Amino acid sequence: MTSESYIFLAGASRGVGREIAKYLIAENYQVMALLRSSDTQSELEAIGIKVVMGDALDIASVETAMLSDKNISTVISTIGGLPKDRERADYLGNKNLIDITVKAKVQRFILISSIGSGESVVALPPKALETLGPVLREKEKAEQHLMNSGLTYTIIRPGGLKSEPATGNGVLTQDSKIVGIIHRADVAQLACKCLTSEAAKNQVLSAIDRNMAYGQLEFEEFSL
Repeated sequence: MTSESYIFLAGASRGVGREIAKYLIAENYQVMALLRSSDTQSELEAIGIKVVMGDALDIASVETAMLSDKNISTVISTIGGLPKDRERADYLGNKNLIDITVKAKVQRFILISSIGSGESVVALPPKALETLGPVLREKEKAEQHLMNSGLTYTIIRPGGLKSEPATGNGVLTQDSKIVGIIHRADVAQLACKCLTSEAAKNQVLSAIDRNMAYGQLEFEEFSL
């Protein structure tokens, strides 16, 4: 798939964001990555990604980065804080990205969130909620802000994440009770397929590997 405009990617330095970056380049998309530090800049540039520096927690730097090129078709965000971070980006960083996306008149926003956010809270056992509750509440606030923004959105809530090669068995579902495991590379493939999917517009979807579901094994897969 060739695109004349850029996909603006926040979170490309690690995890799902890095997998999305690699997948987009393999599919011949033009990618602009927002980086907070230059640690991975050379690696990303080496595979053909345009790097812009900025911190999602600083709205002015997000605005400068995103408005540096008017030719952005979609924003994808995978950002979230690490346990050591004093201020997590899960809500505020994504809120800043969403607000500048609106200002920049970019129409599409894909947010990688997490199972356990919003109505999918029912999918997680109490012990997991006790540990992840504060993070999930921040992610839910980001989801709500995006849904209320007027942007065309897709929210993808992965289950437990593993850093192993894609299995090709990653699936999306509207069933908020589903939970399981999925490889980061499979989340990346699903997110990228949503770029060209009319069906995925304005949807909130859980993502798991169809062979690694917990508990409820029967569910309806979402067709992109």
